[in-house]
Amino acid sequence: MGKIIRKTYPTEFSMGILLLIFTISVFLSPELFDVPLHDLHQYKAIALGMFLVSAAVIIMVLIMWEEILFPIKLKSQDGGIVFRNHSTKLKTQIFIYCSIPAIFIFVYLNYEIHIIRFLIWTAVCMFPPVIDKIASGINNYNDFLKLTNDEIEYKNNEKEGIFRTDDIQYIKIIKDERNVIKKIQLLFKNNDHIIIDLDEMELDAFYTYINKYITNHYKHLLKH
Repeated sequence: MGKIIRKTYPTEFSMGILLLIFTISVFLSPELFDVPLHDLHQYKAIALGMFLVSAAVIIMVLIMWEEILFPIKLKSQDGGIVFRNHSTKLKTQIFIYCSIPAIFIFVYLNYEIHIIRFLIWTAVCMFPPVIDKIASGINNYNDFLKLTNDEIEYKNNEKEGIFRTDDIQYIKIIKDERNVIKKIQLLFKNNDHIIIDLDEMELDAFYTYINKYITNHYKHLLKH
C-alpha cells in the first residue's frame, strides 16, 4: 500500500462544488433544446435531457479535477521510491469518459435541439478531458522515475535507463523560473551525461517529493 501524499477533497466539499456546478448546468441547459421560452409543458418533456447534459458536465469535471476522486500515492520499492501515474486512475477516467459521448448521442437522437449550442456544449464536455488528461495519461502510461540509494531508473516513452549512483559524478536539479523542479541532469564519471525530463512524464504531483528525496539521499552528489 502506497503512502498518500495528496488526499482527495473532503466529501462534503466535493459534493457541494459538484451540486453547484450541476445546478448551474441545469439552469443553462434549456438553451440546448429547441423549446419555446417559458413553456413549462415543453420543459417537462426535456427534463431528462436537461439532467443528462448536466450530468455530462459533472463527468467532465470529475475527470479534469482529479483531486475530487484520485489521491496521489508514493510507492516504496527496493529500498527506494517509485514515482509514477497509477494505471487505475487512467482506466477509471477512460471508463467514465465513455458515458459523455453516449449521453450526447442519446440526446441528439431523442430531442429537438439547437444545433450550434448543442455542438458547443458537446465540445466543452468532450475535448478538454481528452486533450488534458486522457491523451497525456495514455502517452505517459509507462513512464516512471525510481530513486534508491544505489540506483536511479527512469522511463520516458522511448527514453529509459538504469544508472548506479557509484557511476555518477554529480546530479544537478534544473528548475524553472518559479523554482519548480523540471529536469534532472546526471553527469557520469566517464563524462557522459543525461537529462531526465520530468516535465514530459506527467509527474507534476511528485515534484516536491522528488526534490526532497534527491536532496536528502544524494546530497553528496548534488551540484548547486
